Amino acid sequence: MTSNINEYFIQLTYKWSKILFEENAYQADPDDSRPKFFITAAYMYPNGPIHIGHGRTYLIADIVARFKRVQGYNVLFPMGFHYTGTPIITMAEAIENGDKDLIYLLKNVYGVSDDDIKKMVDPLYLARYFHEVSKEVMKLYGLSIDWRREFTTIDDDYKSFIQWQFIELYERGYIERGTHPVGWCPRHEMPVGMHDTKGDVEPEIGEFVAILFRDDSGAAYPTATLRPETVFGVTNLWVNPDKHYLRIKLSNGDIWVVGEEATSRLKYQLDFEVLDKVLGRNLVGVFVKNPVTGEIVPILPASFVDTSFATGVVMSVPAHAPYDAIALEDIKNSESVNVRKLVFNITPKIIIEINGEKIATAYQALKQFKILSQTDKDKLDEATKFVYSLEYQKGFMVKKLNVLTQFKEYVEREVEGKSVKNAREAVKNLLINNGLGVIIYELLNKPVYCRCGTEIVVKVLKDQWFIDYGNESWKNIAKEALKNIKVVPQEARAQFEATIDWLRKRACARTRGLGTPLPWDKKWIIESLSDSTIYMAFYTVVHKIRELVQSIRELPKEFWDYIFLGKDDAENIARLVNARVSDVESIRKEFLYWYPLDVRVSGKDLIPNHLTFFIFNHVALFPKELWPKSIIANGWVLIKQQKMSKSARNIIPLKNLIDEYGADIIRLLLALNAEVYQDENIDLEMLNKLGKAEYPQLLLEIQDIILQIYNNRNEYRESEDIFDQWFLNMFSYIVNEIEKLMEDFRLREAGIKIFYEIKELIKNYLKIVDKPSKRILDVIKVWTALISVYTPYIAEEIWSKTFAEGRITTKSFKLPKTYDKNLLMAFKYADIVVESINNIVRALKKPSISIAIIYVSPKNIQRIMKSVIKALSNGLKVSEVIDYVSKELGLDKREFGRLIKTLYDVSVNVPEDLRELYMECDIEESEALKLAKEYIERKLGISLKIFSADDVEAPDYGGKKKVALPLRPGIYVE
Repeated sequence: MTSNINEYFIQLTYKWSKILFEENAYQADPDDSRPKFFITAAYMYPNGPIHIGHGRTYLIADIVARFKRVQGYNVLFPMGFHYTGTPIITMAEAIENGDKDLIYLLKNVYGVSDDDIKKMVDPLYLARYFHEVSKEVMKLYGLSIDWRREFTTIDDDYKSFIQWQFIELYERGYIERGTHPVGWCPRHEMPVGMHDTKGDVEPEIGEFVAILFRDDSGAAYPTATLRPETVFGVTNLWVNPDKHYLRIKLSNGDIWVVGEEATSRLKYQLDFEVLDKVLGRNLVGVFVKNPVTGEIVPILPASFVDTSFATGVVMSVPAHAPYDAIALEDIKNSESVNVRKLVFNITPKIIIEINGEKIATAYQALKQFKILSQTDKDKLDEATKFVYSLEYQKGFMVKKLNVLTQFKEYVEREVEGKSVKNAREAVKNLLINNGLGVIIYELLNKPVYCRCGTEIVVKVLKDQWFIDYGNESWKNIAKEALKNIKVVPQEARAQFEATIDWLRKRACARTRGLGTPLPWDKKWIIESLSDSTIYMAFYTVVHKIRELVQSIRELPKEFWDYIFLGKDDAENIARLVNARVSDVESIRKEFLYWYPLDVRVSGKDLIPNHLTFFIFNHVALFPKELWPKSIIANGWVLIKQQKMSKSARNIIPLKNLIDEYGADIIRLLLALNAEVYQDENIDLEMLNKLGKAEYPQLLLEIQDIILQIYNNRNEYRESEDIFDQWFLNMFSYIVNEIEKLMEDFRLREAGIKIFYEIKELIKNYLKIVDKPSKRILDVIKVWTALISVYTPYIAEEIWSKTFAEGRITTKSFKLPKTYDKNLLMAFKYADIVVESINNIVRALKKPSISIAIIYVSPKNIQRIMKSVIKALSNGLKVSEVIDYVSKELGLDKREFGRLIKTLYDVSVNVPEDLRELYMECDIEESEALKLAKEYIERKLGISLKIFSADDVEAPDYGGKKKVALPLRPGIYVE
């Protein structure tokens, strides 16, 4: 052991990672004698080395995999590398162009040599470099991966697998060619998705209705809106007075007035020519006609108008839009006399009612959020979200809307009195069908940038290949599958449901990038979020396929049909690929052995795309019995509360951390710092405190405890007493709790029990007994196995110095299942008594005591307490608890209400596990404490007497009988 405590854990990392890899410890093959468990995590994109964010996601999968091995499962945890798309190519181009920030990152953060940086102008060299670097770090990190199944998404056999998938989707009607809006990189002239953008931002495309307000000359001022139903409440239009606007002539001859910057985006959706330019302030005072109501309204100035967004012209609905309301108020207070005259007669029009009341929700929001001017942008954004959500969820259109005669019947039938949601679609149809508006598209999360640095626009793309996620029957099947998928966290289920609802056609191919050509149109490359939806199936068979064909090569569709769908027969397929029938059959059997996928682990940011596509594609291609079972959408790793990014220069390569702290320390830190669904914040102070002090000391203490127990093994008793029974039952109870937590993927809480609760239990037991029972050896075997789930290398070191029966990593154990609830309740209650007596002694400032007398609450009051705890466990409030208990036990509330309230106050301060045991056990409190009497006496070094408070013959020392309550006995000490 060196003076640097972390050096020991670094040595263990390199020692045991090498041994376990050389021994093929993690290879998994079908075994019908054991239940299988198949888990995957999102394969990484090798445009940089594996970092701490990857490390967290992969650790989650690894902990689950290792625990399942301990339970006796045959576990498969594979890994591949995702080369598809443009990021690698874009990065290589940036290196070639001498991008100083990128080269600094490569040299000073990633540790890449100058020679290797020069070679990285070749995209494949770059990808393979980081692929191999990351793979070696994964091994060091202790990920229990079966590396025989490794592949990249540009391997020929993987390409033929993806082509098989796309042919199947096409033949089943899920892929089509057509015209559709897509996120578009103007520089590279191709569609882009999340993996093509800086910061991995998915371009969110919104469908706007551009309502055509016209001036006296017939020129249109198209106001793009997501809320066309509010056209009935328009009081004016807004333009930015300090920005330029262009008059453009569309291919149909119509004249539009739009923001100059907007035209650079609209040209990807509309054909037009520019006629002339005008400054926004010169449009102020122009009057235009509302195409639905016929009202004449003025154009007014507003600084909040973004002339690059949509059309750069905004319609004003001040009763229902906070930005519009505050802009009107600003004009009244600050604009010129001529402009103020224009707003003098403007009155907000309430067209939406909430809960039957006509409310100007925008003005309410201005007060609620304390908004004073247009410069309060953050508050305005918050208020806008509030108003829009409120009206969409609870709003109904008012009756007797002002409308042109020709539309009156339609509006009365389809709009008035209807929910905002239904009215929105009805008004949209009215506008489009009558030529009063057109559909345009804009990015809701603008600005989004391509990895090349170009701002993304929306292009209406013709002759593009799409996956039709808008197919209603397909959506319904995906929803059916989701109902049976365990989602962690449970709150994410609503996001999955919403994503399934809003998904529409999605461009599935690009003209640039690495990847698989579309099988029927090879100028297109299948994009990265479309070739990564069912690759989990490929893991199950890739190693056997490569053994079969003795190479990595393309395979015919018929081969994949047989392996994944069971079509044709093995003899025909064997002839087709020149293989033995038995080998072909074994590949099919291997797929069926491992599928369905038991758990999928990915970051929460992938719910709106990859994870939902994963569900869609599985239900499209595989039978119901092969649909996935569970999804974990884990939180991010934040660096000082900031998301990691290359631009922020806050990416922490995992290798750097391993070499400074040791793999076990980093694994423990990432596992215990936050639950899987929470974001995990990392800062240097925390790293040093936990990584260089608390966790190394914790693991060394555990190692010392286990080695000491093992080395003294010849001194232990064969017999068992009440303390041994308590210890073994308590250990069994904790292990059962750990299994429940693992089943719910609450890995942090489970880890705390393994590393802290079990340690304290063992230390407590060793203090109480003169000589342990030999069964403590069985306990430390299981404990070492549980430790290996989180920190495999210290566990292997401990195992090698103790039982040394093979490797603990490959061991499975019959975990204890049963425990005596009465015994555990007694000892947990005893711990509360010990704590209470210690508190009394401290309060009395006595150096010591020799005797304690305990008065236990009467049985009838204990019965009431059980009813109180039952009500509390159902989430009832105190008043509801009083009603519940009175009704259940037939008690008079006036007589027992105060007692029930007191028992409620006691129960909420009792640990939850004791409350549960109290409910489940079948002994009363005096019996329980008598069972644990000797335990209390040994812990405190005193003599203990126990009486029932309703025992008339018992002496009443200090008048403590009357204060005795369930789980809070009366206590007298002397």
